[in-house]
Amino acid sequence: MNTNYSLIIIGGGLSGLAAGIRYARFGGSVLILEKHTIPGGLNSYYSRKGFLLETGLHAMTNFADPGEKHAPLNRLFRQLKLSRKQFITHEQFSSLIHFPDKTTLSFSNDFSLLRDEVARVFPSEIDGFDKLQAFIDSLDAFAPNPRLSTRMILADYIHDPLLTEMLLLPLMVYGNSEEHDMDFSQFAIMFRSIFKEGMFRPHGTIKDFLDLLVTKFTSFGGEIRYKSHVVSCLKKGNRITGVTLANGEIINCNNVISTIGAPGTWNLLSLPPENDMCGKMSFMESIYILPSNARKNILNDHTIIFYSEKKEFQYCRPQSPVDPSWGVICFPENFQNLPLGDHFQIRVTNAANYELWKNASSSQYKLMKVEWGKVSKEITTKIIGNYQQNIVYEDSFTPLTIEKFTAKEQGAVYGSPFKIKNGKTPCPNLFIAGTDQGFLGIVGSMLSGVSMVNQHILQE
Repeated sequence: MNTNYSLIIIGGGLSGLAAGIRYARFGGSVLILEKHTIPGGLNSYYSRKGFLLETGLHAMTNFADPGEKHAPLNRLFRQLKLSRKQFITHEQFSSLIHFPDKTTLSFSNDFSLLRDEVARVFPSEIDGFDKLQAFIDSLDAFAPNPRLSTRMILADYIHDPLLTEMLLLPLMVYGNSEEHDMDFSQFAIMFRSIFKEGMFRPHGTIKDFLDLLVTKFTSFGGEIRYKSHVVSCLKKGNRITGVTLANGEIINCNNVISTIGAPGTWNLLSLPPENDMCGKMSFMESIYILPSNARKNILNDHTIIFYSEKKEFQYCRPQSPVDPSWGVICFPENFQNLPLGDHFQIRVTNAANYELWKNASSSQYKLMKVEWGKVSKEITTKIIGNYQQNIVYEDSFTPLTIEKFTAKEQGAVYGSPFKIKNGKTPCPNLFIAGTDQGFLGIVGSMLSGVSMVNQHILQE
């Protein structure tokens, strides 16, 4: 067994797999060390009662037709030597932003729909909206820009606070690690990814997509080891020389890419975290399986519904275990040309308080899942209609589940609010990839892994 690699990647999620494929393409010896028994990290899967349940994939952002050479999705596939033409995609039908008093905005992969909706619901704001999108188009959001408050910039273009809230909800809940506000560069990236490019699903399940990536990685000679928990990095001076696993095994290497987040990476170096690195935004998600014929009883014309019961939603760690007053309702089978099966899913996601879940006893924890799941169902029933009597199976996961299976401290799905855009750490041969580099969404996360290899490893 090889114990000396050119590159070790900590974490077999999407950014780690993408980094591994990119480096293995050029013949370097690369090992991915994954703590769990399957790959995927946040975007993985598990089986219950004969159902395959996905843990992260509501929809992929950054849709592009195969001919759009400069689109992020197609750039990613070229970097990984994957065939974009053979990659079957299913676009969303449309999605909905749903606020009080039946105020709604629909959007799809055709940006003109959102623009028309803004003009319909907020006619006095359409000129400002056009100027905002022109400003976003002109911005290099990936440059090392200073942090700017999104709310302050939006105030220069949008004067109705309700429209501001409605634009922020989908973009925040799909990738924002800050509470209350958002770095404008991140807002611009998400605006392009969700509103301008749009959402889709790959054909099949997240398992099929992960299998594709793992097969490509190993075909280039890359190695992946499961149940391999990295507990520390070995250093000589300030350079990493290898890693130590939980079983005491030492594996030597020339470079390391960590995809477990900045707080977890600093822990591997026995360094205190900087600037309160740990994020606070975590979620409880409930998955409901219903028979296919129950579709007719609920509002499921849309792929995803982003809802708020209040005109000003509070994007922050709630004071209660769960905040069901705003969230996401997703229909994972409701994409164009997806074949209908015997069952379909509803997935409901709400902000959750990690500390309250962490401090609960085992019995309290189980009771909390039942109680807050019931509250969430009551609220979503008001939006989509009564589906509860048709549920044939349900399951849920909390911030503790997220922390356990993703290594994101405190279950902070989108990582630290302090992004390390260049990926550099205190060690010159250790780099951060994934959410804490500031790339968002599935495509963004994978591009992050590729960019770290291109910028830092292949340049040697």
